[in-house]
Amino acid sequence: MAEEKKTSETPHVDGFKIFAKLTSSLKDVDSKLRTISFMDVVSEKNCVNAAYIESRDIEKNPYIFALFKFRNDNIEVMYSIPINVAPKKRKLDIVRNFLNLLTTLGSAYSIEPTAIYQLLDVMLKEMNDFVSLDYNKLYVNYDNLKKDYEDISRRFKRIQQESSTLNRQNYELKTKNDELSLRLRQLETMSDETLKEKLQEWIFEHTNEINISDFSKFYKVPETRTEEMLNALVKEGHVQPIQ
Repeated sequence: MAEEKKTSETPHVDGFKIFAKLTSSLKDVDSKLRTISFMDVVSEKNCVNAAYIESRDIEKNPYIFALFKFRNDNIEVMYSIPINVAPKKRKLDIVRNFLNLLTTLGSAYSIEPTAIYQLLDVMLKEMNDFVSLDYNKLYVNYDNLKKDYEDISRRFKRIQQESSTLNRQNYELKTKNDELSLRLRQLETMSDETLKEKLQEWIFEHTNEINISDFSKFYKVPETRTEEMLNALVKEGHVQPIQ
């Protein structure tokens, strides 16, 4: 299954062509290629196309792919080179896959050995150039990586220290907030005598009537406590219930 590549950058495309003589038929080539499960095969009048799509971009277009065009007198290979892959390394993988395809096709093509030798010779030369970095360059790369690592380590330690400071400040703020919340609750809690006075004021201001729910919401006290204090006022003779 092809993977979706989350990038909008277009990969570079390269390729090569090898001359080969078809000894059977394009229909036979098509049939043999279809035995490979991961290949998408499409035949044209004078060509059989076999595509191997490893991943697609966010617009569903092929991103990492290889396209093999089999004709009567040549085989053409085109392939994409992802940004994070060395071109010579990518070409080596493609040539290996191409040679495996030729094995699958068997005697469908007659290819001069010199053509394969030349292809392999170019690949070996490119790989030799690719891996033969001199010691000084390797050391410079190592030294740069070591310096980057040390810089990142210092930044990480500084971030850890800043995080520890922020955690401590956060704990102090939380403790202070809890203390303020407790003080606020204490201020909002009225004594029995104060609540009785508020009840009498409310009744006087509301033409000798009281809605326990409205009073309780206004002063933020439970309705049961309001009823309790109201009954106490009645017993004490400060408030007369309506008959």
